[in-house]
Amino acid sequence: MVVDARDLEIPLDSHVRYVDTGTIGKVLDMKVENEKGWVKLDKTELWYLASHVELLDEKDIKRNTWGENVEVDIEDLKEKAQDFDSFELATDAGNGGG
Repeated sequence: MVVDARDLEIPLDSHVRYVDTGTIGKVLDMKVENEKGWVKLDKTELWYLASHVELLDEKDIKRNTWGENVEVDIEDLKEKAQDFDSFELATDAGNGGG
């Protein structure tokens, strides 16, 4: 049995979050080696120590909607890019106070 950081059993195909980086993924595979549980996540195809992940509820999973009926205003993006072109940094911006 493979358990997460809160000692909850991790089922195959569940979603977990790697607590060190916040990486969220679906559990593709699990294994136990040297009495330590490991889970393989779909997002990175990497193995994570199960004691460093936490099992997520469906409500905790954020869905990426990029490319799914998202309208992009090209003119608005051009205006924002022009704002960056006119942006200047002061040469003394890195000085400390005091």
